[in-house]
Amino acid sequence: MGVGATDYYVRGHSHPRTINDMVGEAILKACDDAGISVKQIDGFAYYSGAQMGYGDKADTASLMEMLGIPEVTFSAALTSGGGGAAGAVGLATAAIMNGDATHVVTVMALQQYRQRLGTVFGASAPSPENSFLQPSGLVGPGHLMSVLARRHMHLYGTTRDAFAEIVISQRENAANREGAMRRTPLTKEEYFASPMLADPLCRLDFCLETDGAVAWVTTTTDRAKDLKQKPVLIHGAAHGGQREWGRAFAWMGMPDPHFGSSGHKPIGDRLWEMSGRKPADMDVALIYDHFSAMVLMQLEDYGFCEKGEGGPFVESGAIRYNGGSIPVNTHGGQLSEAYIIGATHTREAVEQLRGVATNQVNDAEFALVTGGPASLPVSGCILRRA
Repeated sequence: MGVGATDYYVRGHSHPRTINDMVGEAILKACDDAGISVKQIDGFAYYSGAQMGYGDKADTASLMEMLGIPEVTFSAALTSGGGGAAGAVGLATAAIMNGDATHVVTVMALQQYRQRLGTVFGASAPSPENSFLQPSGLVGPGHLMSVLARRHMHLYGTTRDAFAEIVISQRENAANREGAMRRTPLTKEEYFASPMLADPLCRLDFCLETDGAVAWVTTTTDRAKDLKQKPVLIHGAAHGGQREWGRAFAWMGMPDPHFGSSGHKPIGDRLWEMSGRKPADMDVALIYDHFSAMVLMQLEDYGFCEKGEGGPFVESGAIRYNGGSIPVNTHGGQLSEAYIIGATHTREAVEQLRGVATNQVNDAEFALVTGGPASLPVSGCILRRA
């Protein structure tokens, strides 16, 4: 019913603003967008365990005090990091449908002036997982995902040309997106000249490191009828994953074909079954793109192409906004617009289904939004035009 966002900042440049300042701005903008008072908020549905990045944490009591919310009747968080981004839609839906709350807000914020996400494992205290990761040089998420990308290349013959197409097409989408961090056109030559950070992933395969906040508010369709904006309907949401892929992010102990995948196939299967829809029904896909290679693997796992065919599918131009069969990350995604741990994708889905997006897909009726992969669980949701 409402969505709001702060400006996006280069990592660390939001300081001296506080993270609560950005959270409050995003929530107030979402309420204003919906045409409600913030005092009508009575539920919070977080993800990433209510972590705002890896250094800050949302506290419902503090947000109530800051915003003047008189009473909350629901407050819960999904586990995992960005893997819960799309699943938070389902958590809010559960609260609404169960009568636990009337207006539920989901918010994600990120501020990286103390610790950047790119080296988070190297900066962490020893643990059973970190005692494997740190001596192996796997100090950040990109190093871990590079191993999965290399396995996909080994199994299926995928080349870096496919990764380049993902990065270049999303940069093209960001060119006219106000507030996007990377808007300069990108050539294939420039992509291949980008420094290698975690072979086979170069710097441009990594998402941006940004600060900012995004929030959205969920309610019932009956309440939404009388509100300021045309509502966007929640058609389905799923959250979870299989044990074999759950080993991926830290242990690297899962078997093929799970190793060369995003872990999203069971989520996709559940979404299509519960919704009665199929990949061909989607008009736009907002695919979690913390690393380019994981976009390709998710397209396979959600059935937009066969397993192992993601490289040729992407290289065919299928994900392009202009001329593609399934436009992907029409806002530029986390590779070119901003990285707020998946929240920007929900914002773009809402704008597409309202018909007001910067790169509007004609007659968009259904949007797929995904969260993760990071660790398990991962998530996906289908949103529908009212």
